[in-house]
Amino acid sequence: MQITEMTAVELGKRIRGGELSATEAVEAVYGNYLSIDESIHAYTSFEIDRMRHNAQQVQDRIDRGKSGSVLAGVPIAVKDNICTRGELTTCASKILTGFRPPFDATVINKARAAGMVIAGKLNMDEFAMGSTSETSCYGPVKNPWNTEHVPGGSSGGAAAAVASGEAICALGSDTGGSIRQPASYCGVTGFKPTYGSVSRYGLIAYASSLDQIGPIAKDVLDCAAIMDVISGIDPMDSTSLPQGSGPSFYASMTGDVKEKVIGIPGECFDSAVDPDVLENVENAIREYEKLGAKIKPISLPFIRYAVPTYYIIATAEASSNLSRFDGIKYGFRSEDCDNIDDLIVNSRSEGFGAEVRKRILLGTFVLSSGYYDAYYNKALKMKQMIMDGFDAAFRECDVIICPTAPMTAPKLGSSLDDPMKMYLSDIFTVSVNLAGLPGLSVPCGFDRNGMPVGAQLIGAAGNDRTVLNMGHAFQLATDYHMRKPGGAK
Repeated sequence: MQITEMTAVELGKRIRGGELSATEAVEAVYGNYLSIDESIHAYTSFEIDRMRHNAQQVQDRIDRGKSGSVLAGVPIAVKDNICTRGELTTCASKILTGFRPPFDATVINKARAAGMVIAGKLNMDEFAMGSTSETSCYGPVKNPWNTEHVPGGSSGGAAAAVASGEAICALGSDTGGSIRQPASYCGVTGFKPTYGSVSRYGLIAYASSLDQIGPIAKDVLDCAAIMDVISGIDPMDSTSLPQGSGPSFYASMTGDVKEKVIGIPGECFDSAVDPDVLENVENAIREYEKLGAKIKPISLPFIRYAVPTYYIIATAEASSNLSRFDGIKYGFRSEDCDNIDDLIVNSRSEGFGAEVRKRILLGTFVLSSGYYDAYYNKALKMKQMIMDGFDAAFRECDVIICPTAPMTAPKLGSSLDDPMKMYLSDIFTVSVNLAGLPGLSVPCGFDRNGMPVGAQLIGAAGNDRTVLNMGHAFQLATDYHMRKPGGAK
């Protein structure tokens, strides 16, 4: 088996056992990057000399017995909105051209402490705003299953890199489905943790109350092992939560789901969902029944309000968060200016792409005098109703299952021509962020054109281990997560 075909856990085991080295792992990833990325465009930067140096340092620690993590020596690629000290971090935006942060995000510090090697920055929708990874200033990411299709967004580069073998595993961010939806489109596993379980310090914010860093990997075991590395309380993030007592995420993966109750929300299985997606997710439900889980119909009537609620709150927070990018302190600065007002206006107008400008304007509108109560305040009330609705649902079941997305990956350009279609592709994922819940997307089949389908598992806040174990049980019984793209067209 080639190095890039191994899971992160398997690769870590072989590195610790002396069969392979961290430097060999980095070279294997770099080799795939050189041969594949021209057709996929999953990365924004790949600083190989820095990676080789870091890999050798890690290998020296392993050789001295100084690194006992199960993922020591494993390369992990990072979405381009997570700060890495001294390495380009641009949010795939012209306005952050050349920006090299003077510090590491907390998740990067933790990954380095565990002996993981940071392996390049991943392409994405600009400032994580989009559902297709087409709004990047570097150009669109392409789906490795069919390069005429999108990989999903905004962590499309992460999902495409893992699916194509350009990355062993990756860190993405999820504001309204940005880990789970591209994982579904690219046939890989993506986990959005409970809000606060992973520090957001060093994540360049889109919507602070919704953003969450999480793993994208080949299987659930990898996601669990990465969660052991990156989760836990952080004094630099007041919203972060302690990891809690009990077994580690990885040790909790027993695969036993007998007597677990799975809720089936009727609102997520209607005629608006592609028939191929429905068929594959229903097959997954039947697989869980074979494994001993109990199935129970439930209702999530608030789903119809999730998308408008999400876009009001997310754009309002984006309007505030992105106000700091003014062309003065760092990044892109317009040359067409005669005074400070022109500098700020022109730098932002030229530096931000169309989708980002659109969302800033919408957010500024819903926060403006006379519209705050009509839109933003009502959205906050609806958010609370969504949280209460999930609380009621989890009194009847342990997890909820539904499609990750209502369709498989659309063709490049089709969603940008129809923005409403792009926004509605997140209909089953945004409510999870609004309620701060853990959500997992696992591959569960393919449509008639051979494009991957993902099933989403949702748990109550703090029940991340239960959600991951449910996904692990499914992957023990099926092989959808082991299938690879046949090659870029």
